[in-house]
Amino acid sequence: CIERFWRSAKCERIYLNEYHSISELITDVDDYIEFYNHRRFHETLAYKKPMDVYQESIKLNQEKAKAS
Repeated sequence: CIERFWRSAKCERIYLNEYHSISELITDVDDYIEFYNHRRFHETLAYKKPMDVYQESIKLNQEKAKAS
């Protein structure tokens, strides 16, 4: 859920840093998005990373399509 993402981004990154420009903030948010999706384990995903779950779902859908 996008609300959960922004809550995590604010508490884990944004509120902990001081930004001197909007471009610094944007760069840090971009870095956090990469971290959040590719390296951060999520309790609601059985402690998996979102990108891993996404790739697993693509693989399963491809296997289902081949079986049909």
